[in-house]
Amino acid sequence: MKTIIIIGGGVGGIVTANELSNCLNREHKIILIEKNKEHTFAPSYLWLMNGDRKKKQISVPLKSLLKKNIEVVNAIVNEIVPAEQKIKADEKEYHYDFLVIALGADLAFEKIQGWDESAHTFYTFEGAAKLHETLKNFSGGKVALVISSMPYKCPGAPHEGAMLIEDFLKSKGIREKVEINLFTPEPQPLPVAGPELGNAVKSILDKKGIRFHPSMQLNSVDTKLKQLFFNGKDTYEYDLLIVIPPHQAPGVIRTSDLANANGWVDVNPASLQTKYENVFAIGDITSIPLPGRWIPDKPMMLPKAGVFSHLQADVVAKNIVKKIRGENADEKFCADGYCMLEAGEDLAGFAYGDFFGVPHPKVSLKKIGKKWHIGKVLFEKWWLSPFGFKKVFYKIFLQSGGKLTGIPIKL
Repeated sequence: MKTIIIIGGGVGGIVTANELSNCLNREHKIILIEKNKEHTFAPSYLWLMNGDRKKKQISVPLKSLLKKNIEVVNAIVNEIVPAEQKIKADEKEYHYDFLVIALGADLAFEKIQGWDESAHTFYTFEGAAKLHETLKNFSGGKVALVISSMPYKCPGAPHEGAMLIEDFLKSKGIREKVEINLFTPEPQPLPVAGPELGNAVKSILDKKGIRFHPSMQLNSVDTKLKQLFFNGKDTYEYDLLIVIPPHQAPGVIRTSDLANANGWVDVNPASLQTKYENVFAIGDITSIPLPGRWIPDKPMMLPKAGVFSHLQADVVAKNIVKKIRGENADEKFCADGYCMLEAGEDLAGFAYGDFFGVPHPKVSLKKIGKKWHIGKVLFEKWWLSPFGFKKVFYKIFLQSGGKLTGIPIKL
């Protein structure tokens, strides 16, 4: 009997656990450790922000998304000791044969000088709900949406957020009273996806009258005077501040010897194995350089996005199964990613491509239309449905030849 422990119950952890359960005999033990009993679907936080979703529509019990033979432990992981093949969670000790780390990234609002609760974010469940109430009562003025630092989760989300806010304020009839500004330390929108996609997104922002400010590194905020300060740049005033906060690895990783100099976990880009045998890391916790990509003097990293967590989980789970069976663990992560980019008015674009492409990622944006928005809605419903229903949904999807969405969905 082998024991596989997965720490983290987000996209990567859920897919890893279910794939292992699909392929392994019941004699093996699969344990998933996650501090939260409820799972919230982060891609829908933007719809929570603009009022298209209620909290209960995008939150389900974690156990409902997992197969019955997976042991779920609701606890906080306090220590990881790979040299002894053990972890501690709420002071209880667990030993493993294989470990999959899928802890994601923590948000570090405290790293923003001058931050207080008057500023908003749609990067949390509660923050998106709070921002919706503020937008309902907003009467006009300058909206500042600020990417505070890199890296950050879901590289398209800030741009989607700006467009959905523009759409919401237009529906209120106050668009002409609002100036929307998007500030980022990046030289263009989504530079990690290459110039073609960045230029396409910049064109959409321009058409919507959203002012894009590249190469703006946030230094501090004065929430009393409602001013933003950028290194070496002019000061900007705002009436409504929305921030994508700094991201960092969870403390249990930063204090372990798994962490690199920046606090993230280095892995083999193909197998996702860490420097320890049979210890893998997937999703936002990882640090994977993109070949030949620098910004401006630092290597670009693979985006922290759910699609990559999903694909990496599939690779790791299959390789663990092969190792247990004594087979060659030859599954490889290839970084073909996709994203539905919401543009408001129930429209979305579809970006798809090879993020390991050289000399830069080969990612393009298909024409914006309603079908991509419908695809994102269907994916949300599929993801949040109980595991048993997923089989029915998947069968319908296959029978349609994938025409329901045009997106490669895997069970």
